[in-house]
Amino acid sequence: MPNLLPSIKEVFSIVGILLSFIGLFLSIWIIIPAPIYPLLPLGVGAPEVCHWLLLFNATAFAFLLFRLPGNLLQYVALSISVVGIILSITPLLQIPTTQQQMQLAMEKQLGKDYLKPILEQKYFGRSHPFNIIDVFKGIHIDDVRYTPNIEFASPDGISLRLNIYRPPQVGKYPGIVVIHGGGWQSGSPESNADFSRYIAARGYTVFAITYRYAPAYKFPAQLNDVRSALTFIQQRATEYETDINRIAILGRSAGGQLAMLTAYQQNALPIRAVVSYYAPSNLAKGYREPPTPDPLNVRSVLEAFLGGTPDQVPDQYIKASPINYVNRPLPPTLLIHGGRDHIIQIIFPRTLFQSLQNSGNKAILLEIPWAEHAFDYIFNGASNQLALYHTERFLAWALQEKV
Repeated sequence: MPNLLPSIKEVFSIVGILLSFIGLFLSIWIIIPAPIYPLLPLGVGAPEVCHWLLLFNATAFAFLLFRLPGNLLQYVALSISVVGIILSITPLLQIPTTQQQMQLAMEKQLGKDYLKPILEQKYFGRSHPFNIIDVFKGIHIDDVRYTPNIEFASPDGISLRLNIYRPPQVGKYPGIVVIHGGGWQSGSPESNADFSRYIAARGYTVFAITYRYAPAYKFPAQLNDVRSALTFIQQRATEYETDINRIAILGRSAGGQLAMLTAYQQNALPIRAVVSYYAPSNLAKGYREPPTPDPLNVRSVLEAFLGGTPDQVPDQYIKASPINYVNRPLPPTLLIHGGRDHIIQIIFPRTLFQSLQNSGNKAILLEIPWAEHAFDYIFNGASNQLALYHTERFLAWALQEKV
């Protein structure tokens, strides 16, 4: 047995070295933006699975400690595993301060006691902004009624469909229209289905809709499709157990832009509130000041959507930018954005938020400093837990029954 001990230690050493290098490679994307599109999932996902990366790096550290004293490579690997631990714990250490800032932002706009009347009639799924157990086991989602593939329009013979999520009990509920992202070129009503199920279980009828895609269809085809969906929902509100006087619209990325445009139109259908996750708001400025690095090639996406550059089709960029509609009374707006977003930079929601406030509109901006674009695709990640906690409270406040 004593003769076997060195070989076991050697195995621990080799495994520890390998784990340390892999851990550092995965953890580095918590602070380094993805330079090209194939690496974007690492940039999005690494901060959201930092808890797993922390365990991974700690395991590498423990394996290497078992072999000490060792050679130079082992000490280098040990140092690398320490760097990995520091990187992977960074988002977790920022959660308390970030939550405090979010809470203050909510209370500043809605009042310190905004939850009082809501708590008397509403059950929230998230009792705390962040739950460390949930990042490992997942967020619990109650059963809901699900009705998929309902055609709401067929412009140019293209069947546009929506999915409906409803609470288990038959009733009459506030409605939430959810618009998926995808650069106006992809996506489906099935995107972020966990969110739709979760919100429906909180007492809402959720309509997850789609629209025609660029480049085959240029703006405003997508906006017209969203409006067609709203008209369809209005006409069938009773059938779908929806209180048409309590409708909110929520979108992600390209869907957030469409959600804001829909709510901000002068002849908009009645919408009580709008929620925008990491959406563009000033498309001309976004074209002229793309992110660095730019893994999505923002300019090509905008050209496909609008039919050219800002110099070629300036009216398109003006009409498609939500920031150009904030000079009149608008529904309350909740903006949620990652501080490290390298698709839609954080300067854009900040500017929109300021413009909304300057024009006397109620707006809230919640920033998640470590988060990238599309952070909520990791549903149980720290970023989405914070976003979900405040989103459900904002919706409850905005859609509460008026006395």
